[in-house]
Amino acid sequence: MIKIYGVHGSPFVRKVLIALDYKGIPYEIIPQMPFSGDKEYLKINPLGKIPTLVDGELTLGDSKVICRYIESAYPEPALYPTGTADKAMADWFEDLCGGAVAEMAAGIFFQRFMRPFAFKQEPDEELVAKIIEKRLPPMLDYLEGKLPEKGFLFGNFTMADLSIVSPFINASYAGYEVDPSRWPRMAGLITAVREVSEVKSVLEKEAKALGLG
Repeated sequence: MIKIYGVHGSPFVRKVLIALDYKGIPYEIIPQMPFSGDKEYLKINPLGKIPTLVDGELTLGDSKVICRYIESAYPEPALYPTGTADKAMADWFEDLCGGAVAEMAAGIFFQRFMRPFAFKQEPDEELVAKIIEKRLPPMLDYLEGKLPEKGFLFGNFTMADLSIVSPFINASYAGYEVDPSRWPRMAGLITAVREVSEVKSVLEKEAKALGLG
């Protein structure tokens, strides 16, 4: 059985778990915090990041690499578009939102969720305001211009949709929601992705793990 090292609440672990659930692939979650300094974990992922997938003799780190492997090994139902240009755009959205956008969302999440609840510290609201008012809007403007008026990017639900939305799920745990009056397409995509049954199931488990439900 596939093993996934990680914890609920990580946007990167979330992508992998939803991909596996979407394809009906059984797996076991091995609880693992990122950057913990765990020497045994560093033997299988020297970066110390999560998630890591172990499938028999194969060990992979990085959610994008893992999801691409899952798609190749278990192609149905597809989680990536088929056209050359669409595949390239899906990769671009995954890189953009797994990088710069995820970093911004993580900043909100850390300040407003992790600092008060995990570290008993006051959030740096000045930093949060800078992210929300200065750094995020250009990214949201860009994404708004790329999204369809309704529905998913490529017709059916794909990893591109999940990659775009996943960071904002974490930001929502810290009280941030995309303004539907300013970015209606982005807000609509977040709602649509949350309604996908496999997404909804993983988010319910996350809520319990984070003490939200």
